[in-house]
Amino acid sequence: MKEQKTRVIVVTSGKGGVGKTTLTANIGMSLARLGQRVVLLDADIGLRNLDLLLGLEKRIVFTAMDVFNENCTLEQALVKDKTYSNLSLLAISKTRQRYNISRSSMTMLVDSLQERNYNFILIDCPAGIDIGFLNAISPASEAILITTPEITAIRDADRVIGLLEANNLFDNKLIINRVRTDMIKGNNMLAINDVQDLLGIPLLGVIPEDNQVIVATNRGKPLVSRKRLTLSGLAMENAAQRLLGMDEALINLETPYKSPLQFAKNFLMNK
Repeated sequence: MKEQKTRVIVVTSGKGGVGKTTLTANIGMSLARLGQRVVLLDADIGLRNLDLLLGLEKRIVFTAMDVFNENCTLEQALVKDKTYSNLSLLAISKTRQRYNISRSSMTMLVDSLQERNYNFILIDCPAGIDIGFLNAISPASEAILITTPEITAIRDADRVIGLLEANNLFDNKLIINRVRTDMIKGNNMLAINDVQDLLGIPLLGVIPEDNQVIVATNRGKPLVSRKRLTLSGLAMENAAQRLLGMDEALINLETPYKSPLQFAKNFLMNK
C-alpha cells in the first residue's frame, strides 16, 4: 500500500447546525496560516456554504462535477483564498444542484488532489448519516467529529462514531463547540469531561460560544483571519495547532493566556 503523504480528514457531525462548516473553514485557514498547503472540499452537495464563509462565492465558476463532465480541469475548479494562496476551495456542485456522486468518484477526486502535494484535504461532510455521509467519508483516513454539549447532538455524534468505525475509520477526534462555562458551572450544561467520556474519542478542541462567529460568517471572513483573535478564534487556532502536534495543551477557556509573553506572541502572530 502506497504511503499517504496528504492527511485526508473528513469533518462530520450527526446533527446539523452544530458549527461543522464554520469549523472546517476556520481550522483550514488556521492550518494555512501555519504554513500548510490546504484544500477544503465542500462535499455538502446541494447545500454548499464553505464558499460563503470564506467570501469566495463569486469566484466559483467550475465545480468538481464540471471536472467529471470534462468541462474544465481540476486546476480551474480549485479556487484560491484571497489572503492565503496555500488555501484552496473545491465545491462538488453548484448551489441548488444535487448530484449523486459515487464513492469511487469521491475517492478518484481525492486521489487527484493528493497528487498535487497538499498537506491537508479537509472534507466538509453533509450532516446526518445518509448516502452523502457515506460517500464523503469513503476517501478519508481521519475524522474530526463536531458536537455541542447538548444531549441530542451527543447521541447523534455517538451514532456517527459507530458508522465511522464500521467503515474502518478509527483515527477520530472530537471538537466540542459552543461551550458556555457559566452554564457548566451552574450545572445547566454537560461538562467537557462528561461529553468526552460519553463519546470515548480523543479531544482535539473546545470552542466557546461567541456571537462574533455570526458576524464573521455574515462578512465571509473566518474568525481566525482577524488581527486580534477572540477567545473562540484562539480556540480554533489551538485545535489546528493540536492537529499538527504543535501544542499539546488544550486552551483554557477561563485563562486562555498562560503568560504575558504568550499574549504578546499571539498578538504579533495575528497582526
